[in-house]
Amino acid sequence: MSSSYLERALDYIERHLDEAPATEEVARAIGVTAEQLRAAFLLIAGMTPSRYIRERRLSAAASDLMSGASVTEAAFRYGYESVEGFSRAFRSWCGTLPSDVARLGSHMRSPLHIALDVKGGHLMEYRIVEKDSFRLAGVMARVPMQFEGENPAIAELASGITEEQRAELHRLMDAEPRRVVNASWDSDTNFQEEAGELTHLIGVPTTAHAAGEGLALVEVPASTWAVFSSDGPHPDAMQQTTARIYAEWLSEVPYELDGFRMFSFSDVRDDGTAYSEIWVPVRRKV
Repeated sequence: MSSSYLERALDYIERHLDEAPATEEVARAIGVTAEQLRAAFLLIAGMTPSRYIRERRLSAAASDLMSGASVTEAAFRYGYESVEGFSRAFRSWCGTLPSDVARLGSHMRSPLHIALDVKGGHLMEYRIVEKDSFRLAGVMARVPMQFEGENPAIAELASGITEEQRAELHRLMDAEPRRVVNASWDSDTNFQEEAGELTHLIGVPTTAHAAGEGLALVEVPASTWAVFSSDGPHPDAMQQTTARIYAEWLSEVPYELDGFRMFSFSDVRDDGTAYSEIWVPVRRKV
C-alpha cells in the first residue's frame, strides 16, 4: 500500500534531514518512482514531498532554537545562505521570527508532524482500452507546473478560446472519448517536482489531419490506456482519483506508465459535482 512506502520515505527524510534530499533521491532510496512518491504525499499528507522536506527542516530548526542554538547556527545547518533568508522563510512558515523563539519558549509551534491517514487498501476500478493512433486538436501552451489548486495559466488558456475555435473543435471531435479534454505532457522535470513547465492542451480527440486557425494538432500514437472514473465534488473527486492512480494503483498492478501523456474530461453538473475520466497510457511490466 502507498502508506508503507510513505512511512519509509519519512524515515529516510528524518535520517537525511541535514542534507535536504530531493524527491527523486528519496524515491530511489525506497524503491518507487518520484511520481508515485509525490502522489502518495499529496493523497495522504496533503502536500508535496518537497514542501514536506522544507517545512520539516524549518520545524527541526525551531527545535534547535528552543534548545539554545543561535539563529545563525540554525540557518546554516538547514541550508540557508543567509540569516535574512532563513528569517523570512521561518516567519512565513509559523508567523514568528526565529529570534523570538527563545523568548516564546514552550509557546512556540511544535515540530511539524504528519499523521498517516491510510486510505484505500483495495484496487481501484478501471478499464483497459486499446486505442489506435489519433490526434488532439486544441489550444496549447507551456504552463508552470502546479500540483495543487487552479493553475492560472491553464485558466487563462481556456478563457482565450474564441467562439470560432469552439465551433471548429466541435466539428473536429470525432474520436473517443467525444469530449473536450485537458491533456498534459513533456514536463521539464518529468513530474518529479513542482518546478519548471509542462505542455498543456485544451481540445478534442480527432482523426482529422488539419485544424482551424490558432489550433494545434498533436499526434498521439496507438497505445494501451488505463481509464479511471470518478464522481463527486469537482474538481476534488478527480484530483483524488488522479493521486490514487500514481500513489496506489501503479504499485499494485502489472502495468507501468508508458510515457507521461495523460488526458481527462469532466462533465460538470449544476450542483458542482462532476463525472470525470482520467486516461493514462500504460504498458505491461516486463
